[in-house]
Amino acid sequence: MSNIDIFALINSRYNAFTNTERKVADFIKENSRDVLYMSITDLADACNAGESSIFRFCKTLDLKGYQEFKIVLAHSISIEDETPPQISSEITLNDSIEDLSSKILASNIEAITETYNLLDVQHIQAATSLLVHANRIHFFGVGSSGVSALEAKNKFMRITNKTEYSTDVHFQMMSAALMEENDVAVIFSYSGSTKDALEIAEVVKEKGAKIIVITRFAKSPLTAFSDITLLCGGREGPLQGGSLSVKSSQLYILDLLYYSFIKETKSHSIKNKELTAQAVITKVL
Repeated sequence: MSNIDIFALINSRYNAFTNTERKVADFIKENSRDVLYMSITDLADACNAGESSIFRFCKTLDLKGYQEFKIVLAHSISIEDETPPQISSEITLNDSIEDLSSKILASNIEAITETYNLLDVQHIQAATSLLVHANRIHFFGVGSSGVSALEAKNKFMRITNKTEYSTDVHFQMMSAALMEENDVAVIFSYSGSTKDALEIAEVVKEKGAKIIVITRFAKSPLTAFSDITLLCGGREGPLQGGSLSVKSSQLYILDLLYYSFIKETKSHSIKNKELTAQAVITKVL
């Protein structure tokens, strides 16, 4: 897969493309670097086409789907530039430790700053209200976003006994199936296009529970299910799964919800925080 030159492949099949596929191909060739960081919805909007058209375009190139297309595109751009292989948007294998330290610092600061600039105070307030009044709060996430969901469970279990999270996606699906109207689901997904996250959201929606989505893209398949969407910053290309800067931006929003929850519940959360701290104090030397 990594040996495929996506630009040569597009050019070789260009004459056989439909008009819509040609429009998509032209946009990709002219904006290849931007496309690396686009969701399938973003690319569809930019090309004035449907998501299904983008998927068919990928299939026409004998690729499994949009994610494989972006991986091939990333490799093709590196080959075209004849630069050292990139392990993030700026970091290369030739960087010194000093280069790495400054670039990683800059990327994390940029991600959190971007998240701050994307914040909608009314959405944070509305999300906090849902969490405060929920009977149960279920956190969902798979892969790297699952780590953020686990941290959400870790934080909120210190101040309330109504949170749930499972690392196993099958258990997450079962948990979603048992949700009720007064429950709230918080779903972490950078792309908003992960199949597992979409299936969970669909089940939660059928149960009538509320959904808070924490994602990078305002327009994605997942946000179609959300009652409240909270946007995080950070750029993650197809070869950069598990980016710390993306996770930092998700955890920034999580911290904001956590302290906003404490602010609204005051003495109750503070009492629970003292109880949970006391429960583990003997574990510390």
